[in-house]
Amino acid sequence: MLHPQVVVLDLSMPIMNGIEAGAQIRQELGIPGILLTMHAEEHYVLRAFASGIAGYVLKSKAASDLVQAVEEVARGNVYLSPGISGTVVRQMLNKDANRVELLTLRERQVLQLIAEGNSTKQVSTQIGISVRTGESHRSRIMEKLDIHETAGLVRYAVRQGLIQP
Repeated sequence: MLHPQVVVLDLSMPIMNGIEAGAQIRQELGIPGILLTMHAEEHYVLRAFASGIAGYVLKSKAASDLVQAVEEVARGNVYLSPGISGTVVRQMLNKDANRVELLTLRERQVLQLIAEGNSTKQVSTQIGISVRTGESHRSRIMEKLDIHETAGLVRYAVRQGLIQP
């Protein structure tokens, strides 16, 4: 049986994006994650680190950065591709709370699936919960975000980087 020290994930994955998958892997298995992505936008970087991702490597720099990122994260450090550090520093200086952080990991997963066009029944089937539980998650998401229609949830998910338009 393998016992990985670090997991490398892509941001764009079906069912659960790399940020959410990394958070779940860290929570359940204690393995830190590195996000390998082409996205340098602030909302992706901030969500990744807020959810427990330990490394952020741009695909354009993967050849030179990925080995170093794995080594740093395996030692318990954080790794940022060059050019990303400014984003993190700006956010630390401007500590605006992000409403998506009010959501649990499961609620973010449900929100992503809804925003990808799945009905509550489809979401429930995909993640193995009852339809009633799926409806409960959907209601709590709408209440926490103060968004009361599916189109609004989709727009919000796009703005927050949960899905790509």
